[in-house]
Amino acid sequence: MERSPYLKDKLESIEVRPRKVGELLRQMSRTAYQGRKLGEVYEILLRVFEDPKVTVFMGLAGSMGPGGMWKVVRWLIDEGFVDVLVSTGANVSEDIVEAMGFSYYRGSPCVDDYELLKQKIDRFYDVYVSELDYRAMENLIAEFVRTVPEGIYSTPEFLYLFGRYLKNKGVKSIVTSAYESGVPVFSPALVDSGYGVAAVLALREGKRVVVDMVKDFDQLVKIAEKSEESAAIYVGGGVPKDTINLVAVVQALLAERRGLRDYYKPHKYAVQITTDLPQWGGLSGATLEEAVSWGKTSPWGLKATVHVDATIALPLIAHALAEEVVTRRPKKRLIELILPELGR
Repeated sequence: MERSPYLKDKLESIEVRPRKVGELLRQMSRTAYQGRKLGEVYEILLRVFEDPKVTVFMGLAGSMGPGGMWKVVRWLIDEGFVDVLVSTGANVSEDIVEAMGFSYYRGSPCVDDYELLKQKIDRFYDVYVSELDYRAMENLIAEFVRTVPEGIYSTPEFLYLFGRYLKNKGVKSIVTSAYESGVPVFSPALVDSGYGVAAVLALREGKRVVVDMVKDFDQLVKIAEKSEESAAIYVGGGVPKDTINLVAVVQALLAERRGLRDYYKPHKYAVQITTDLPQWGGLSGATLEEAVSWGKTSPWGLKATVHVDATIALPLIAHALAEEVVTRRPKKRLIELILPELGR
């Protein structure tokens, strides 16, 4: 009796033995459920990093600094795995707390939060930080804002200058690595973080620095236009994810103005690590397949979503890359497309 074509790809059960993390992830891609999806994400990333035509956009949401993930993100930038970072303000400020020499502390969600308030301790689920240490980070940003010439900046311009400022102070944060590697850092909701607090503190002292979000997005679109092909890595969702998605939409609209009909330039590769789900209708849980209908991701490109906490997925993926990717990926230094507008 002829076997059904549905029965052609055999599942391969995992055998326990000494092996590299990358080998384990590839084996997981031949199992089931979210283990398979994590393995598929890793295999797609290997394809991405081997493709010299691709510009890699990383969207970074959630609370990765207090979660102990910021050095993983910094390593990905240092090693050339990220060409453009689009981040929440929190993820490129809260890492600075530890980079300054302070600490986050393992805590518990089962605690009297009023007692923490009285002791000036802030809680991120099961992580604690001293409010005074957090204020020191905000004051460092405010100190930087006071040194910036008054004017209108995009967030990659502003954060490029901040990266240089931190490098000179010996503070090795995500934006410091981005400055050194020439990676532009966009933060389309920058004020929703310690940066907003610091900017208001400086503003009340008479120092006014304006961040222009339209200029911000225009610069991001220009980078995408100059990129032959693109890949999107989404850690979480929210504003960073949709901003990277919309880059593809804007390119199609601009092409129509030039007389090109039905022009699409979606992301060739897309992977996302999320704990959200699609049935609530929000962008954070929206599938990469849904994005095809908008022209955001390619119907023919490689894509995979794994529903798992990023604090599980990111360390595994990064350690696998460290083991298996011998040749460092050339850095595109795309910040140089923006520096002429900065005038520096």
